[in-house]
Amino acid sequence: MKKVGEHITLDFLGVPSDYTAEFYNKIIYKIAKKAKVEILNVAEHQFKPQGFTLVALLAESHMSFHTFPEKGIISFDFFTCAKISPSVALEILKKEIKHKRIVTRNFDRSSVSLYDDIYSTPGQKKYYVVNDVLENFTSKVGQHIEILKLEQFGNALFIDGELQVAEKDEKKYSGMFVNSAFSLSNANSNAAIIGGGDGGVARECVSKGFNIIDWYELDPEVVKACYDYLPKISQKVKGSNSIKCHWGDAFESIKNVENSKYDKIFVDLNDDQYCIDLAAKNMKGLKRILKPGGVITAQVGCQDKKPKQVDNWLKVLSKNFGNSKLDAVYIPSFDCRWNFASSIMNT
Repeated sequence: MKKVGEHITLDFLGVPSDYTAEFYNKIIYKIAKKAKVEILNVAEHQFKPQGFTLVALLAESHMSFHTFPEKGIISFDFFTCAKISPSVALEILKKEIKHKRIVTRNFDRSSVSLYDDIYSTPGQKKYYVVNDVLENFTSKVGQHIEILKLEQFGNALFIDGELQVAEKDEKKYSGMFVNSAFSLSNANSNAAIIGGGDGGVARECVSKGFNIIDWYELDPEVVKACYDYLPKISQKVKGSNSIKCHWGDAFESIKNVENSKYDKIFVDLNDDQYCIDLAAKNMKGLKRILKPGGVITAQVGCQDKKPKQVDNWLKVLSKNFGNSKLDAVYIPSFDCRWNFASSIMNT
């Protein structure tokens, strides 16, 4: 981590009265003395009918006040690369400004960034700590692809803002995905993978000894990015003679597959209603290429966070196969138990 300084923001709420420009000028110098920073210049502006802004240019960065008397709010921020933390301003301002409550945010300015977890809620925000951005581009098929180096989970693939896999715990995801199918049948002649651009499911299929693995993937640029930056996941896939990649729309591609070809079909699409509807629309084609006694398994998301979504997947499988079972594994980088639904083609 390359730290360049510290930043504090203070929002004083419930301030009963406004303060004069002289007050803010005086207090800026008091804070500067305590923090041992040098004020180079001060600019200020009094708004009409109310409100005041003051910005102090420091040799070590800046301080500022912005007031909103009509809302009873005074906002202060202080960024410095000096040796003393800008948080020293808090003790001074608490004594000088009458208030009901203070909202404090204190953080380092550095090469580390925070990436919003897509499963956060308005009442519980979560973030991934990002040490580096290794890739960030939009592929030709329109997917926003990012390879981020996470502090806790190593290199990770994000597509359209959502974490797909991380190096540290990807095997939990792909291992459970494939093992869920094998819990219903051990047949391992031919497999089809729909999606799964990171290569984890393909790798697990290689380890299970399938003779033929047809991998139907929409976006070759996802696969290439994973080959380049997630080699622990995909290194056994790249050189495997048993894998054949079919690029483009998987459901169009399988129309040319012979009947009853596969022992296993793994559906590794996004966990949203659009993909549930897409799979449901094409379930007849999937059943056609699955052998009697064959198993179809789909990743269906988190039952704890999206129970309706998981239920909808189970309904689609049960309607088409007359049976379904649900497996789960806790994945630390997802911060939840992830579910996989399987159905067997009864003979």
